[in-house]
Amino acid sequence: MATSTDEGAGAWSAFFQSALARNLALGAGMALVLGIMTAVWMWNQKPDYRVLFSNYSDRDGGAIISALQQMNVPHQFAEGGGAILVPAERVHDARLKLASQGLPQGGNVGFELLENQKLGVSQFLEQVNFQRAMEGELARTINSISVVQSARVHLAIPKPSVFVREKEKPTASVLLNLHPGRTMDRQQVSAILHLVSSSVPELTAQNVTVVDQNGSLLSSPENQAGKRQMDPAQLKYVQDLKDSIVRRIEWILTPLVGAGNVRAEANVDLDFTHVEQAAESYKPNATPDASAIRSQRINETSTSEPAKAVGIPGAASNQPAATTPPGAASPSSGSAQKDNTINYELDKTIRYTQQSNAAIKRLTVAVLVNHKREVDAQGKVTTRPLTEDEKTQLSNLVKEAMGFNKERGDSLTVSNSVFAETPREVIPQEPFWKPYANLGTARIVAQYALSAALLLYLFFGLLRPLLKRATQAAANSPVGERSEAPAGPTRAPVGEGYTKNLKSAKQMAVQEPKVVANVVKTWVNNE
Repeated sequence: MATSTDEGAGAWSAFFQSALARNLALGAGMALVLGIMTAVWMWNQKPDYRVLFSNYSDRDGGAIISALQQMNVPHQFAEGGGAILVPAERVHDARLKLASQGLPQGGNVGFELLENQKLGVSQFLEQVNFQRAMEGELARTINSISVVQSARVHLAIPKPSVFVREKEKPTASVLLNLHPGRTMDRQQVSAILHLVSSSVPELTAQNVTVVDQNGSLLSSPENQAGKRQMDPAQLKYVQDLKDSIVRRIEWILTPLVGAGNVRAEANVDLDFTHVEQAAESYKPNATPDASAIRSQRINETSTSEPAKAVGIPGAASNQPAATTPPGAASPSSGSAQKDNTINYELDKTIRYTQQSNAAIKRLTVAVLVNHKREVDAQGKVTTRPLTEDEKTQLSNLVKEAMGFNKERGDSLTVSNSVFAETPREVIPQEPFWKPYANLGTARIVAQYALSAALLLYLFFGLLRPLLKRATQAAANSPVGERSEAPAGPTRAPVGEGYTKNLKSAKQMAVQEPKVVANVVKTWVNNE
């Protein structure tokens, strides 16, 4: 037993002292070093995370995280928890999959609230759910506007009544949360007013109130103190007209005074009243001979009657007499009537007058011109004020460009003065270490520096010495332990293994003379 144990121990000792064991140890060491270097490199190659959603509500955040966990999508939170981050290559895929699940809902519940109605729900609850769905859908629509970050809509819909006197109009309130640094103009506010009023029956734009996150009233009533204000379209038209006049003035004066040497400002007084007038006038008749006859009607009538007996009754009075005594009637009497009606044409004038919309009542323009610059023979730049002739020339050009009308009361002022030069802002140069003063940047720089130092140590301190040892072990290994015969001449071994190698070579020459002969033959041929 002792002999077998000693033989096993000797075999293990011989194996550990053999070249194979040394090669296995060197290979394991190099594999370990390479594994550590790979781990360090992968530690620095973290995935690039991009924003999936930001500015979400707590309810939406919880639903999104739950859905990402079910999809096995890694995620992180930005500093402060204001955004959810996922790997850059999975951003679009995650958004599409979450959108199919209706996420994020934006804190507003739309018509999907009516999809899960239960039996036996009261009419009041149905009305409340319908109103909530309307508010949510309107808020989602308003959120699609570029300047709006989030919106909430409140509808006040009265109960329907059969009595006309008790009938009330619905009202609405809209709260807008705008993006930082963004503002909303009147035209956009008017669009929201008409959007909400058009979505609710019997709701007018005057009954819709729009407020921003700062508590500023964005929707003002159209009639204040009995004076009607201009709508957004009219305001935009006035501003566009002002900008057009200023551009024309600066464009025509720039070639004369140089770029940046002219400033212009215009004020336009417009009349937006729309007037339609119809007038009908009559002139006195002219003389009948000069007047045209429209129609004429002549009517003549005549009548006659027989003579009647007159005088004292008796025989004499009953006899016809040759002559009629005084006071007696003529033997016969009659009457005649003639009517002549003439209708003349009348002088009639009908005039319809329609005043064009947005008529210009007055233009007021102010132009400021810088002193003229001149360069002398030595290249020195000097400035001088404009002469009266030059100012007159500029004034005439401006009048033509603006459409000056003296009868309308237009005003033009051209002033010549030295422009004050704006001092250039000197940007201080930051030291080279200033960008790295940030804690996050310093952490990243330290991480890369540590990784580089560790990789250099592993390569030069461990991997390179192991490679040298492997090369030396291969050069000092006995001939019998090599896998194949050498292809060329080998150097004579020196050192401790010389005797052992010589003995091995002798044994090999005795056991396999053909191999030794081939080696010697190869040496001779190479020489």
